[in-house]
Amino acid sequence: MTDTRFDPSQADGRWQRAWDEARCFEADSNSAKPKSYVLEMFPYPSGRIHIGHVRNYTMGDVLARYKRMRGFEVLHPMGWDAFGMPAENAAMEKGVHPGGWTRENIANMKAQLKRIGFALDWSREFATCDPEYYGHEQALFLDLYEAGLVYRRTSEVNWDPVDMTVLANEQVIDGKGWRSGAEVEKRKLDQWFLKITHFAEDLLDGLGTLDTWPEKVRLMQENWIGKSQGLEFAFELSNGERLPVYTTRPDTIFGATFVAVAPDHPVAQGVAMNNCEAGKFIDRCKKGGTTAAELETAEKLGFDTGLSARHPFTGANLPVFIANFVLMDYGTGAIMAVPGHDQRDFEFATKYRLPIPRVVAASLADAAVPFGTEAEAGDGVLVNSQFLDGMEVDAAKQEVIGRAEREGWGKGTTVWRLRDWGVSRQRYWGTPIPFIHCHSCGVVPVPKDQLPVTLPEDVDFQTPGNPLLRHPTWKHTQCPKCGGNAERETDTLDTFVDSSWYFLRFASQPADRPFDPEEVAKWLPVEQYIGGIEHAILHLLYARFWTRALQHTGKLDFAEPFASLFTQGMVTHETYSRRDPDNGQRSYFMPDDVERRSDSAVLRADGFPVEIGRVIKMSKSKKNVVDPDAIIARYGADAVRWFMLSDSPPERDLPWSEAGIEGCWRFVQRLWRLFGQYDAAAQGEDQALLRKLHQTVAAVAEDIEALSFNKAVARLYELASAVDKAAPSASRSHAIRTMAQLASPMMPHLAEEGWAAMDGTGLVALADWPEVDPALLVEDEVTIAVQHMGKLRDTLTAPKGLPREELEALALASEKVQRSIDGAPVRKVIVVPDRLVNIVT
Repeated sequence: MTDTRFDPSQADGRWQRAWDEARCFEADSNSAKPKSYVLEMFPYPSGRIHIGHVRNYTMGDVLARYKRMRGFEVLHPMGWDAFGMPAENAAMEKGVHPGGWTRENIANMKAQLKRIGFALDWSREFATCDPEYYGHEQALFLDLYEAGLVYRRTSEVNWDPVDMTVLANEQVIDGKGWRSGAEVEKRKLDQWFLKITHFAEDLLDGLGTLDTWPEKVRLMQENWIGKSQGLEFAFELSNGERLPVYTTRPDTIFGATFVAVAPDHPVAQGVAMNNCEAGKFIDRCKKGGTTAAELETAEKLGFDTGLSARHPFTGANLPVFIANFVLMDYGTGAIMAVPGHDQRDFEFATKYRLPIPRVVAASLADAAVPFGTEAEAGDGVLVNSQFLDGMEVDAAKQEVIGRAEREGWGKGTTVWRLRDWGVSRQRYWGTPIPFIHCHSCGVVPVPKDQLPVTLPEDVDFQTPGNPLLRHPTWKHTQCPKCGGNAERETDTLDTFVDSSWYFLRFASQPADRPFDPEEVAKWLPVEQYIGGIEHAILHLLYARFWTRALQHTGKLDFAEPFASLFTQGMVTHETYSRRDPDNGQRSYFMPDDVERRSDSAVLRADGFPVEIGRVIKMSKSKKNVVDPDAIIARYGADAVRWFMLSDSPPERDLPWSEAGIEGCWRFVQRLWRLFGQYDAAAQGEDQALLRKLHQTVAAVAEDIEALSFNKAVARLYELASAVDKAAPSASRSHAIRTMAQLASPMMPHLAEEGWAAMDGTGLVALADWPEVDPALLVEDEVTIAVQHMGKLRDTLTAPKGLPREELEALALASEKVQRSIDGAPVRKVIVVPDRLVNIVT
């Protein structure tokens, strides 16, 4: 064994087959063991696993394997978030069916995951595009409809006039459709909504119970839910109408210099009826984005209506504009604009040369300090605000609200930034919304015994728009109520719906219903959920809402789906590129196509230099991606897994480097050589090594439970060095054998190979975590710092708890201390037990 190198090309596959044959990782819901549910956010089957996936799933895998060794029945499943636009894009570009493209990708990615040796329960695998899955989703959607949590109304959307489809906000780039390049229009369509606002207060309060979630994630959700208390009142307009507005900053009311309404506000529409230029401006606004996020960065545009609004305190007449940055769906569709203290208002006022007064400053003395290039939204004291001058912001808010209520022109009220969840998508590759439109009966739910409503296979993607809408037969059906001719709903559900309950289906998979509540209660909430920070708001918020909605309908008895959340950092890599001198275009190159030198790089194909760019998130567009298959083929799964866990704390980004993976490969071989030095017949004890071993076992367990994988890795390096240096003994062989158990969650193939070579019983994947002797966790020796006049002169190793007088004697006996004292009389000796001796002369 010591004469050979560890060969992952043989060992990896052999042990993966052994785990499968032993069904090591299949969770038993009926087990009497305590349950542990470890889950990583399931992937979209895009075609290839990327190295970021590997890091994410390795972390969950280590925890799942460790929990199993600690005596837990572990559920660690895998599936596929399989609906969505990329499959339709592939259908349009490659002439393939979305289903076939998706299934092929799933097969490829599953094979990749298996090569990395993840301890996954594949018996529970499903894809959200399986009719067995989305049929149950349709049933749940109907349950929520019956509970009053689903409704249909007209809503404004992004409409691509060329592709003839609604676009998600992220598909609108610079006001144009991301695929067609056509100018996006705002259009009103009938849309299906989930009433997430019904749970706004509960979703907000629930964040306070999630103390093992990252603080930044809770803050992001809190801001998205956006509970705010402010003032609701109505301006009196010069045409005799009243214009309701709402402001979260009533303290800044004396800084209002104009009023703005959304392009589709009744006031704007009324002006457009008599002013064609206003109509043209409104049409122009329809070709922009529809979200607050988009409008933050868009150029602020306005049209002066000629109307004015009377200020409730000063009586000043404020001009009323139609503005492209005001949305009808937010608040009242009209705003009191305070340019000094709101950035959007500031940009608008700057463009149209409107006054920008300061009404909040650091102190009264700063009332005349001019603004820079941005608004100032922070706290301070009120200035230039009559009776509010000198007040803190919160006190000023209450004062304005109080006066408005006493004088009868406004009232304090609470509003939410959160809006109901629009789930309609005008595309084929998604869950069909289970409703039927009847000319006589209206909108009718599909009876549950007719579910699933499945997608037709014979669809055409050559014509733009939703294939379901133009399918010759699929949408035509009979009304379940009257039996007359009717049409199916041709919208499909937002794919976020698919991922809002998948964790329940992993836990329980009866054929006749979405899940068994009793079975789910054995596993849920998920003990540890792991995924990227990019899902911190929508996915996690929607999953929290969906769980509450099911609790509301009596299907669950808990509200929070994920007890603990961890957001891992990204894997990063430098970029390699070259600019074409003729056209100025920059081309990027894959890392494998580049020869990296100490401070430069050349393209292997031609030997000419390429520019080395910043270390950034891996992306296909920059080609700074690493193919896991190629790395695994070269170094084996365990070296890759070890690299994913080493160096960087798991919540931080991990820079990929060839030197790093080479170092991990060397440690794999080093550990293999140690395994080869195991001697079952060795005699003698090494108390120092045993103490180090037991301390390591305890510390690695703590590190894994805290998800501090890099610390666990460092401790195994230290233990390997201690074992290397130790003389042969029974203690050393015991430590070597124990290292196979400690390494098993992180380097499972190597651990199995070593365990078998050391005549370990069964599979190490099914072995127990090593026992710890508490007595060996206590240090019996300590390091004492010896100082002379406060300066360190020596260090001593002494028995723990040594009396003061003996510590003093040891310190004075030090040759280094005596040289420093140089015969001077000792006036005082300060002793801090087990830590320090300071000699004063």
